Amino acid sequence: MNRTYVSLVILLINFITYTSTLYAQNNIDSLKKRLWISEVKYQDPATKTYLGSPSILRIGKKELLVTLDYFGTNRPKDRLGRSNRTSVYKSADDGKTWKHLTDIDGMYWSNLFAHKGKIYLLGTTSANGSIAIRRTDNGGKTWTNPANEKTGLLFRAGENGTAPRYHGAPTPVVKHRGRLYRAFENVEDHTLRGMRGYRALVVSINENDDLLDASKWTMSNQLAFDAAAWDPPKSFPTTGWLEGNMVEGTDGRLWNILRVNSTPFFDRAAMVEIKNNGQEAVFTPDHFIKFPGGQSKFVIRKDASTKIYWALVNNNTNGKEAVQRNVLSLYASKNLREWYHAKTLIKDNLDLSEKQSIALTGFQYPDWQFDGNHIIYLSRTAYGPGVPRYHDSNYITFGRIENFSAYLPAALK
Repeated sequence: MNRTYVSLVILLINFITYTSTLYAQNNIDSLKKRLWISEVKYQDPATKTYLGSPSILRIGKKELLVTLDYFGTNRPKDRLGRSNRTSVYKSADDGKTWKHLTDIDGMYWSNLFAHKGKIYLLGTTSANGSIAIRRTDNGGKTWTNPANEKTGLLFRAGENGTAPRYHGAPTPVVKHRGRLYRAFENVEDHTLRGMRGYRALVVSINENDDLLDASKWTMSNQLAFDAAAWDPPKSFPTTGWLEGNMVEGTDGRLWNILRVNSTPFFDRAAMVEIKNNGQEAVFTPDHFIKFPGGQSKFVIRKDASTKIYWALVNNNTNGKEAVQRNVLSLYASKNLREWYHAKTLIKDNLDLSEKQSIALTGFQYPDWQFDGNHIIYLSRTAYGPGVPRYHDSNYITFGRIENFSAYLPAALK
């Protein structure tokens, strides 16, 4: 075999490989356009760093602010090895394109919110770190530093990774009878499997106080998950609650609605009542509810004009897998206990079997806001080639539900 022939064969193989890769990429690009409006950020899965905790806030007529963080083997981390970086992005064209503004080391699992004309970021200083808050006075370019209890360091974690270890997710800050509330958890015992060691709690402050002053904040009592008393038979030894969602009930009572890790079961959530200006958290087993997508993080918000509750959830369409995140849907309720499907927002469109899709694709950890007659939302998205599993998200994606009230389920009309 002469050298010319061998060279031609190698060129042909390289050409076929290149065109196949190009075709596959073009096909993925075409499929993506059907699922979301834009990508806030893409992270190559080969880096073994993944994108998490998206939060969104409108800050101007066409301006949107987004925060996200990182996890995975090669994530940014502090001296104790805890994930600790949040990145800030901005859109000046209503979500069509995004610009990176800054990175914040020492902020994690955070949510954006506006209060009295100021923009805040409330979360933890790292995974299982202290609870902290920051403020920006220039649209997200720079942020205050929670160096101490007067500048936003609200509740300190234990030294060198000991308890308390605060945990959370971008869930709503809710105003209720003159106070602001947000849910967190304390991973009191991290030797237990799954979420068994998580204790539910709420922090709150008078709406007129300085949000950066720790002395003005109150923390509720902490509730452990009583698996022995509450779990159905054959539950895995990983059950627990986390990532609570503050919401005001129809009768004016205040609730922390928590995701319940209930493997091998699903669609379970817990309603913890918050009393006495945020000092008291109370739960009884009759406040477990059937909630679509209760196995994964969700966000509930109340439409002040119609009193309808809306939620973005990973509803289980498979009926067999405890964790399914390859579908993201909009649900609605009048009473927080009975929920109805309103619209499927994103569904995997890759050429995968059902089993493969559930294992590899995720449209998860949604955050969203009412935006006039519309809803704007983000997804922590695991999609396409190279993704090792549904959990390991390589995109933060942006979408919009136009005229969301048109999807009100018939049962609620």
